[in-house]
Amino acid sequence: MQQVDVIFKDRVDAGKILAEKLSKYAAEKPLVLGLPRGGVPVAFEVAKALKAPLDVYIVRKLGVPGHEELAMGAIATGDVRVLNESVIGPLQISKEAIETETKKEKEELKRRERVYRSGRAPLVVANRTVLLIDDGIATGSTIKAAIAALKKQKAAKIIVGVPVAPSSTIEELKKEVDDLVCVSTPDFFIAISVWYDEFPQTTDEQVRELLEKAETQEQIGRAAGA
Repeated sequence: MQQVDVIFKDRVDAGKILAEKLSKYAAEKPLVLGLPRGGVPVAFEVAKALKAPLDVYIVRKLGVPGHEELAMGAIATGDVRVLNESVIGPLQISKEAIETETKKEKEELKRRERVYRSGRAPLVVANRTVLLIDDGIATGSTIKAAIAALKKQKAAKIIVGVPVAPSSTIEELKKEVDDLVCVSTPDFFIAISVWYDEFPQTTDEQVRELLEKAETQEQIGRAAGA
């Protein structure tokens, strides 16, 4: 059995370690975007360390009918859809099935927008340096959809930051962004949870609370600097 090179205590610990590696971007006054749900606790620590604003960037996986854990693509805020043809082709998934799954996930995306932001408008990403954070990357379909959406919204610079991802996925994603910072890139990858001592499900309520806490901290910071 391969030895795991990095084990994080939990998402908070992972966020603090990742923040150190992303500290070089603090001077650019970046916008930190966390992918829900699990990416938000990691992103919160990054935003806090870099004294940067935090927002949630909602992406939904499009699961293969009957095998929902397998991603055939993903959608993101901004009416962006990325399809994984390497899955769709061999499994002969119909256009109708893809559209049905897309419609379902769009409704969930809209619901999460309402729940997480509590009426607050999304932060504007245009012409900003964006740090896109998740708790790990497996296939990369979700993060690809987020990257495509950020490009459509004309982010000035896109930096992906994650605690762990397979080296093959990292090499592929590096071509899509300005920088990619990953703490651990194992060649043999089982699942994101393997690299965490504690990896509980993050709830909608926890995401909402972290966003509210980050907003309060930013307001205090602005007032102190005024």
